[in-house]
This record gives sequence, C-alpha cells and structure tokens, in this order.
Amino acid sequence: MPKRLDYISWDRYFLGIAKLSAMRSKDPKTQVGAVIVSTNKKISGIGYNGFPRGIDDDHFSWESEGDWIDTKYPYVVHAEANAILNSTEKIEGSSLYVTLFPCNECAKLIIQAGIKEIVYISDKFSKVEQLAASKKMLAAAGISLRKINDFTLELK
Repeated sequence: MPKRLDYISWDRYFLGIAKLSAMRSKDPKTQVGAVIVSTNKKISGIGYNGFPRGIDDDHFSWESEGDWIDTKYPYVVHAEANAILNSTEKIEGSSLYVTLFPCNECAKLIIQAGIKEIVYISDKFSKVEQLAASKKMLAAAGISLRKINDFTLELK
C-alpha cells in the first residue's frame, strides 16, 4: 500500500500547534499562540498571550480601552515572549510560528534570541505604528518573514 499523500506540510503542522496554543488564551479579543521550532523540526518552546505565572487573572482587567493602568496591556505577556521564556533548549537559528505578526516589543526579543525566521497567519494590525517599527527592526536583523494564507485548523 502506498503512503498517504494528503498529509499536512511542516508549516501547517506548526501553525496548527500555534493556533491550538492560542486557544489557551483567556483574552476576550485577541488570542495568540507561538511555537519555536529548531532547524531539525523539533519544538523548543510554546506560548500564548496571558498574565504572568502566579497572577490571578480574575483580579485584573481584560479591557483594551480606558486608562492604561486599568487595561490588559501593562500585564499580559505576549505569546512570543512566553515561547522564548518556555524554551527548553537553545533557540538561536530557529523559526517562530505565530498566529499574529509580532509587535515591536516581541520583535526585540525575537532578534535578541537569535530566531531567524517568522512564519505567521495574520497581520491584522499592520497599520499600527508599532508594527512598522517591528518590520523595520526585523528587516534590519535579516529575519525572514513568511505569511501563510488561507490557514484553517479543523478539530474533529
């Protein structure tokens, strides 16, 4: 019997894991997942956006508008940062699979960590100034960017 030919690509496999990880996020507006993958296709770290370990997210706001101190923004750790912090081995030269294009703060962490490629699904905040800074830094660092269009994750 010949092998099955309709298996998913590595990109779709790792983006599927990132998407599944995003489903752990409690953020009511934007759920993001990230997976760091070594050159030999081994997962080194996984993360999603949420409050820092040990912080009871029932005592903080998930709001995105209002006074900054009363919103989620000063408290939430982004998926990319969590994936880097959760990595179990050296990640220099790795690829980052992420459901949403990284912000400027995450771009700095990605560059410092030595990640060489970002594969992403959505760039829905592309008009935001922080994303322009992110793209400028990533380009200057020589990091490859690849958008995967028409990505879906079907859970049966």
